[in-house]
Amino acid sequence: MKYVSWNVNGLRACLKKGFLSFFERMDADVFCVQETKLQPGQLDLTLEGYYDFWNFSKIKKGYSGTAIFTKQKPISVSYGLDETDEDLEGRLITLEFDSYYFVCAYVPNSQRDLARLTYRLEWEDRLRDYLARLKMEKEVIYCGDLNVAHEAIDLRNPKSNKGNSGFTEEEREKMSILLGEGFIDSYRFLYPDKEFAYTWWSYMNTVRERNIGWRIDYFIVSNGLSENIADSYMECDVLGSDHCPIVLELK
Repeated sequence: MKYVSWNVNGLRACLKKGFLSFFERMDADVFCVQETKLQPGQLDLTLEGYYDFWNFSKIKKGYSGTAIFTKQKPISVSYGLDETDEDLEGRLITLEFDSYYFVCAYVPNSQRDLARLTYRLEWEDRLRDYLARLKMEKEVIYCGDLNVAHEAIDLRNPKSNKGNSGFTEEEREKMSILLGEGFIDSYRFLYPDKEFAYTWWSYMNTVRERNIGWRIDYFIVSNGLSENIADSYMECDVLGSDHCPIVLELK
């Protein structure tokens, strides 16, 4: 089974930059995207052989949004963290399959001035509870743009970014807590010491060419799937967004 996740930073724009050719080349069983920046009716996209599920921002146009394309029809589909969550920013989709749940997320950014840090930390607490409930029923694959570089190895300049959005102690601790409750960062599980492995780069001049990046996109799996992880990697040469796609292969 092959899974792909990509923050496309605007799906309409990414479609003009090679999205479909990459999608076809990957031939993924499940392909999810974040930051679609779409409203209902803005894009007519039919991908042959795939069911599609969309979660749009309901409060702001051209903002946030997630989508999942899957070859296998899911047993059920849900949106948001639970039945009480309206998910006004379109950040979460969950598909239920026979033996596992697949969760695509676009985690809130705490913003440059940390204005949304409190909101983000509360969101992550609710997310962790949600994933724990799912894990009690079936295995879980949780992926997307999680907007945090967990350890110093996960960004090029950890010292100068200490305390900045995406690398605050609070955000990193939330990831540590999640991983301590029966979940695995699939990439670090396979490559614990690999450096300069990033998924996001600023649009500033030559930053991507010099690989001054952050690893903020993840495939997190419940620990019962650890022996099934065949590979977890980045498609760093794929352009079209300020993020690159990430891939998880399970045997």
